[in-house]
Amino acid sequence: MRPFIYERATDPVSAVRAALNGADDVGTSGERPQFLAGGTTLLDLMKLDVMRPRRVIDINDLSSSHAGIAVGLDGLRLGALVRMADAADHPELREAYPMVAQSLQLAASAQLRNMATLGGNVLQRTRCSYFRDTSWQACNKRNPGSGCAALTGVNRKHAVLGTSDHCIATYAGDFAQTLVALDASVEISGDSGSRTLPFEQLHRLPGDTPDLETTLASGELITGFFVPAGAWNRRSLYLKIRDRDSYEFALASAAVALELRDDLVAEARIGLGGVATKPWRAREAEAALKGKPLTEANAEAAAEMAFAGARTSGQNDYKPELGRRTLVRALLQAAAMKV
Repeated sequence: MRPFIYERATDPVSAVRAALNGADDVGTSGERPQFLAGGTTLLDLMKLDVMRPRRVIDINDLSSSHAGIAVGLDGLRLGALVRMADAADHPELREAYPMVAQSLQLAASAQLRNMATLGGNVLQRTRCSYFRDTSWQACNKRNPGSGCAALTGVNRKHAVLGTSDHCIATYAGDFAQTLVALDASVEISGDSGSRTLPFEQLHRLPGDTPDLETTLASGELITGFFVPAGAWNRRSLYLKIRDRDSYEFALASAAVALELRDDLVAEARIGLGGVATKPWRAREAEAALKGKPLTEANAEAAAEMAFAGARTSGQNDYKPELGRRTLVRALLQAAAMKV
């Protein structure tokens, strides 16, 4: 691990100021100032020499004002410093927003969930081996313009949606799939004050600049999330398919929320994980279900729509079919829920 300057911030303003003060010293994107909360991703990548921040700003003192969980009539509010375990175990959250709680319960290990924060979780970086191993030069996400070794290399776990000729790395998180499905918004503090952004706009597609992963400006800090109330929130679930039952990332996952009226789909919300380069909203599949009974045939038709644009790279040729089956199973299970 390389030397760095360590600072503690006591509020969002001082955190942003500290990050901006160190921004002028940056040589590469990997050297940008970084905020530290749980550190479960940042410290790993620093040890691997993938990230080499010259300045690390500890924001744990912001917990007193940004670690709250509130389930209200208008929706769910989550502070960015809420620990994953606290949200996963929150009784009201589990009852009113089961999909959100399940996505956190199925993530990482118990020890990591006790440390990791919600704000850090949505910003976790890909587990692509070529990104995390600096002996590989060809990684456009880590080394812009160098190429993408995964395109013709080991890519069994890589993305099939939202890819480009420059990057096929999968977004690894679970929690973010539920936020994108439920039309959540993200609260951000920066040099110009606070702003609120639809969560779906937080992450970028790789395009020809895969090193630019989010729309956050320099020094900006995520302070919270808001999930609006909706009749579909209680009839929701998160289904995660992986190589083993614990401490493993999704090969395919589905975050599904439904509102049924007279046995017809009034509203559907679908997020897909393990298959895309960013948290993925399957709007075409949602539209295909609206106004129809949720039969297996209609679920399969919606799943076909969800993966119509899939692009495979060899070892991950199985993923569109796995993704379709995962979505069908999740839709049928959600429809059968008693709420």
